[in-house]
Amino acid sequence: MKVVLQRVSEASVTVDDQPVAAIGLGLLLLVGFARGDGEAELKWMTEKVLHLRIFGDTEGQMNRSLQEIGGELLVVSQFTLYGDVRKGRRPSFAHAADSSLARVQYDRFVGMLRAQSVGRVEDGEFGSRMQVSLVNEGPVTLVIERAQTDQADR
Repeated sequence: MKVVLQRVSEASVTVDDQPVAAIGLGLLLLVGFARGDGEAELKWMTEKVLHLRIFGDTEGQMNRSLQEIGGELLVVSQFTLYGDVRKGRRPSFAHAADSSLARVQYDRFVGMLRAQSVGRVEDGEFGSRMQVSLVNEGPVTLVIERAQTDQADR
């Protein structure tokens, strides 16, 4: 499982020129799933996203989490995070989870975030061509990955 996390002052998603979701201060998560991702990866990522200290405290230091500030989340599926461009000129998506499995994992991840977050959680439209707009605050952008082989690092 891979997430590109961006700290935002606002973010939104439209599909076919129709607004689907929007948030204020919080995090935009671009989320991709690999073959073999399961419950352990989902739980780990949920905890990491909600408790990562990347918001400023009174002195401007990154010491506060999304939970602490009551920030919002916008979750957007993005299978292209598992695009492999090491060979040739076209990305290979051989390591990405197939669409039906990724849909289940995506829905489960969004549900876990909603169950544990103190702020609002919005999401894009899985499998659709979306237009994502954001104002990156900082800018702060992190790539977080949790693979099955990482489980020993708990």
